[in-house]
Amino acid sequence: MVSLPGGEFLMGSAQGNPDESPPHKVQVSAFLIDKFEVTHEMFTKVQLPNPSHWNDSPKKPLERVRWRDAKQYCNERSLLEGLQPCYNEKTMDWDCNYAANGYRLPTEAEWEYAARSGTDGPYDFGQSDKLRQYAWFAINADQKTHPTGQKQPNRWGLFDMYGNVSEWCEDVYNPVYYKESPSVDPHGPANPGKDVKRAIRGGSWKSSPDGCRSSARQGELTGDSDACFSTDFCGFRCVRRATAEDVESLKSKPN
Repeated sequence: MVSLPGGEFLMGSAQGNPDESPPHKVQVSAFLIDKFEVTHEMFTKVQLPNPSHWNDSPKKPLERVRWRDAKQYCNERSLLEGLQPCYNEKTMDWDCNYAANGYRLPTEAEWEYAARSGTDGPYDFGQSDKLRQYAWFAINADQKTHPTGQKQPNRWGLFDMYGNVSEWCEDVYNPVYYKESPSVDPHGPANPGKDVKRAIRGGSWKSSPDGCRSSARQGELTGDSDACFSTDFCGFRCVRRATAEDVESLKSKPN
């Protein structure tokens, strides 16, 4: 994982799609985030069945994964490492305890903060003419996923933030949420209770350059009650709360 400092950034874009407006300042607390998207290898380590379409490399990102299955992985990974799970599996939405030190899905704010890595453009590296160096997307992916870490990382050392697979976030997707979003550690809108979509970020192997932008948003049905869930462009990466001990431990480890 990579330890990210807390900070303030401008979330959204006035030049993007309507659901990216209005741009607004958000304060995010420090957190840890996976350097890579969760791979087949990582998922099977917690002894969960692999739902992926492409199984030809253990280093490929998991895909075709339901939102709740991603949360189950977070809990199982937490237990495996002796951490307190974030999700209450007895509640309908697997409610999140943000004070726990275990793994969870990032909020939209955390994800965009990590993707922007201190910049304010459409991508942390500049314009879309360089996207091939950082992402597998519609133009170069050959209609499939690729092993993680093959492209250049962003400024904070995170790989595949653009393309490869879109990444589940914790938040309910609401196209007008930015008009009322809190300015400190927003967790997304309340669950409307019907036809709920969750936010996915970062674009995928099938996305256009525009769909890979740091501020680009998309809502996707969770697939939790769909026996034929087949979104082979949807994966995730984990975050967790950063303690002082975590930060010092990560500093002492070689890259």
